[in-house]
Amino acid sequence: MKTIKGPAIFLAQFAGDQPPFNSLAAICQWAADKGFKGVQLPSNDARLFDLALAAESQTYCDEVTGSAAEHGIVITELSTHLQGQLVAVHPVYDALFDAFAPEPLRGKPAERQAWAVQQLKLAAKASRRLGLQAHATFSGALLWPFLYPWPQRPAGLVEEGFAELGQRWRPILDAFDEQGVDLCYEIHPGEDLHDGATFERFLAAVDQHPRCHILYDPSHFVLQALDYLAFLDIYGERVKMFHVKDAELNGNGRSGVYGGYQDWLQRPGRFRSLGDGQVDFKAIFSRLAAMDFDGWAVLEWECCLKHPEDGASEGAAFIRDHIIRVTDKAFDDFAGAATDRGRNRAILGL
Repeated sequence: MKTIKGPAIFLAQFAGDQPPFNSLAAICQWAADKGFKGVQLPSNDARLFDLALAAESQTYCDEVTGSAAEHGIVITELSTHLQGQLVAVHPVYDALFDAFAPEPLRGKPAERQAWAVQQLKLAAKASRRLGLQAHATFSGALLWPFLYPWPQRPAGLVEEGFAELGQRWRPILDAFDEQGVDLCYEIHPGEDLHDGATFERFLAAVDQHPRCHILYDPSHFVLQALDYLAFLDIYGERVKMFHVKDAELNGNGRSGVYGGYQDWLQRPGRFRSLGDGQVDFKAIFSRLAAMDFDGWAVLEWECCLKHPEDGASEGAAFIRDHIIRVTDKAFDDFAGAATDRGRNRAILGL
């Protein structure tokens, strides 16, 4: 068994133009002051990180890790959530997702996708230079508009969608394999990989690729009424990253899982700060410890009620208190005896 590393924090929801959130050194000091030991970096935010430079310059990567270390912080992983989303976009979402791409590429879906693929390949190289073992991303979605089968989906539509998704991602997975880094897809509504069944379809489409893994975030399963503990039992070998995020689902007579187009405050399913929702984190941390999970417990703060600074402060302590320092001996060792094959056979009457 292994002791989970942490606490760490994903910086995407905190980066901004005002100090201490506008530079890597300052935000690392802020994270350390909150009680975190690691940070997960969004690779698209130039205020914190230069992805293209990191892919080519070991000196720059050493400066990044060194700057974080000066504040007692480790870089846990890089993220390409926004770029990964652009690897596969159904045309109905083109206008909305254009905001994730550089200005010159907006309104040009083919060029936008090519840029996204290149971003992922740069992230593979940068991750290796930073000495990282895993990388976080989204899968994108070609089939999300057809989630609910009405009108009836044409025969073969889903199969064609996943075949195309696999074709787009296979070269990226190969690029990560060349760099010795696992690519972890956050299983998330809005993505074609949004539950176990869709992950299995994708895994088949990429021929069980050895670098195809999972970023596990139980909050997204609560909002789908999916058993997030059974998910770990089924897919634990593919879980290489962990976002610690809480949520609640309180269906009522007006709306349920789909949310009725309401904003986050009114939806029955809402993300909450750690400890304020319904996720059984004691059970999750126990399962991950028993599974030999060798990654970080990373807070992703998203809450429609609590201030982010409070969510971060409380979250660091929450994660620290849930990490299980695994034992290196059995509790009944005191009553044990040395191994003796002859004695064992005698006990068995042999």
